Amino acid sequence: MKAKIAVLPGDGIGPEVITQALKVMDAVADRFGHVFTYCFGDVGGIAIDKTGDPFPKETLDTCINSDAILFGAIGDPKYDNDPKAKVRPEQGLLGMRKALGLFCNIRPVTIFPKLKHLSPIKESYLDGVDMVIYRELIGGIYFGDKGRTKDRREAWDTEYYRVEEIERIAHLAYQQALKRRKKVTLVDKANVLESSRLWRETIQELAKEYPDVTTDYMFVDNAAMQIIVYPSQFDVVLTSNMFGDIISDESSVLAGSLGLLPSASIGEKTSVFEPIHGSYPQAKEKDIANPIATVLSAAMLLDHLNLTEESAVVKKAVSRLLESGLGTPDLKGSSEITCSKAGDFLEALVLDDSLKIDKNKYVSGTSTII
Repeated sequence: MKAKIAVLPGDGIGPEVITQALKVMDAVADRFGHVFTYCFGDVGGIAIDKTGDPFPKETLDTCINSDAILFGAIGDPKYDNDPKAKVRPEQGLLGMRKALGLFCNIRPVTIFPKLKHLSPIKESYLDGVDMVIYRELIGGIYFGDKGRTKDRREAWDTEYYRVEEIERIAHLAYQQALKRRKKVTLVDKANVLESSRLWRETIQELAKEYPDVTTDYMFVDNAAMQIIVYPSQFDVVLTSNMFGDIISDESSVLAGSLGLLPSASIGEKTSVFEPIHGSYPQAKEKDIANPIATVLSAAMLLDHLNLTEESAVVKKAVSRLLESGLGTPDLKGSSEITCSKAGDFLEALVLDDSLKIDKNKYVSGTSTII
């Protein structure tokens, strides 16, 4: 296969973790005979520094003309600490979502057995946890009518959805459920909100097209509790923009580190694959960031290109590295490795998955893999 990939490293640790993901992508290309062409673009703080625009037209053109986008992170303290800044890195992310029509955010949450101790949740609650959250991304209260009265003492934000917006993400969620445990849970607030009643009515009708999938309905306040006390009950979670924003962040703590969790944003023109963590400026250029989330985002990108075997090889490499006890500082592994060394390990394991990791030899400095 030949594929053109837009690469947007962004700010903070973004360039470092993207570098490791590209090592893995190159290893996939070498092993399976693919040709990946990378087209780089600026977004976020670095784009503001260069052009004054957090999402320049050149970057948009690069994205639109690519088969998929691999994105690092956005954010810079010099803008965060300046309340008078009129242009901010985060505007680049919102601009990208709008320009590319990124309507569906997908966040898988998988527990790695070796890392259960990192989670703030009781280990016994984590058995069997393997969920994926489908969050509508460009509708709802974040994009509805909003305003303030002249005296600034009253304000409003409107939760607005159309049936078509609900249906397009719902079909993706149900199609994914057919590949998994065949269960979709709609998270809403249909006992109070008219917009949630529209979601529920729409899903009740659409679910008839997927008779092999079980559909559950759960109010968001109950879902927030259930994700902590009984997370393994969830397979595919489908929800609106605001509820998805909250629920997906809550679920991310189950894995024990933000450095482990990938995401995808599916769009009308192309799709973006990125780690859920931020730019982590405190770790910038220290070679301590965890690249796993970005590498797993690359695996999601491969799946999106219908390279399912290749994606599975990448996921297997990640699992083997984590099970070995080697890990970046956030994982508190029995043996600590750098961001770049983690990328080297994953690259080698993708090229040849018969290789064995010898942690003891790595620690002694004589070898990394035998």
